[in-house]
Amino acid sequence: MHAMMNKIIDTAAQAVGDIPDGATVLVSGFGLSGQPVELLDALVEHGAGDLTVVCNNSGARDSGLARLIRLGRVRKLIASYPRGAESQAFESAYADGLIDYECVPQGTLAERLRAAGSGLGGFFTPTGYGTLLAEGKETRVIRGVGHVFEEPLHADYALVKAYCADPMGNLVYRKAGRNFGPLMCMAAATAVVQVHALTEAGGMDPEHVVTPGIFVQRVLRIPDAQLTGVLQ
Repeated sequence: MHAMMNKIIDTAAQAVGDIPDGATVLVSGFGLSGQPVELLDALVEHGAGDLTVVCNNSGARDSGLARLIRLGRVRKLIASYPRGAESQAFESAYADGLIDYECVPQGTLAERLRAAGSGLGGFFTPTGYGTLLAEGKETRVIRGVGHVFEEPLHADYALVKAYCADPMGNLVYRKAGRNFGPLMCMAAATAVVQVHALTEAGGMDPEHVVTPGIFVQRVLRIPDAQLTGVLQ
C-alpha cells in the first residue's frame, strides 16, 4: 500500500507528540463512553499545556481528561456538562480560578462542530436566547422566536475513540461510543483516532463507514479489554 494511504501509527506517544502548547483539542466522549483515555494519558506524558479542550464533560477520577485538568495543563474547557460523578479535578480547578469554562448547550456544541466541519459561517438557534449564554452574541427574532447566532468551533486536533478502522482511516463506532466523534473528526485540522480493531483496506462495507478516511489523519490500535471476545 502506498505510504500516504496508511495512516496507522505505532504508539500513542507518536500519535500526540506534535501537539503544541496552546493548541485547541477536541475530545470525544459522552461521560467515559467513547473517551480516548489512552490518547489523553499520552498527551499528559507528552507535556503540552495551556490547552483549550472541547468535550461534552470533564472526565472522571484521575485518568484521561481529568488527569490533564488536575495537572494544570488545560487553560480553558468548553463543555456542556463539566460536573458529574467523580469530576473533582474540574470542580477543584474551577473553584481555585485555575481554569476558564465556557458553557455550551449540548445540541449547540454538536452543531458548532458540524458547522466547522462543513465550512459554514455559523447558525442561529433559539437555545440560550434571553439567558446569560447569549451575552455578547448577535440575536435575531425569526418568525416570532428569538435566536442566538453561534459561531463554528474549529480546532487544531481531535482525539477520538472509535471501534474499528482500516489503514485509510475509515471508521466505524460502537453504539453510544459514537457520540461526538464523527463531528470532531470533521472539525479538526488533525484527527487522531484510537480504535479497538483494525481491518485491511477494503475490509469494511462502505455502507457501514461512519467517518470517511478523508477526515482522519492518524489511527492507533489500542485494544479494549472490555470488548475482547464480545466483538471481533
